[in-house]
Amino acid sequence: MLIDDEPCRVVSMDKSKPGKHGAAKANIIAVGFFDNRKRNVIMPADRMIDVPVIDKRNATVIADMGENFSLMDSETFETYDIPKPTDPEILSQIELNCSVEVWFVMGRRVITRVKTG
Repeated sequence: MLIDDEPCRVVSMDKSKPGKHGAAKANIIAVGFFDNRKRNVIMPADRMIDVPVIDKRNATVIADMGENFSLMDSETFETYDIPKPTDPEILSQIELNCSVEVWFVMGRRVITRVKTG
């Protein structure tokens, strides 16, 4: 879902009962895809939310450019630079010529997992 125009992954959600004069509330805790920041939002349970479109692609790591990786898309063979992942577990698994899953969300790309090492 989108919280403050930032795509987030919902971690937990609690819903309260409706009161005598009020509607039910939803307490949602989410983590940002790109900044890994925890966000908490309380809203009416019947409110519509925005959901970002996620384009999942496979790519091959072709070069380590210091702060970025150079990747080649497995379908279109397009090459592009992408920032290194902030998760140390994913970063430790990435090697040259390994296959990774890349999410394209709202004009930004992020490496989400390593498919082969």
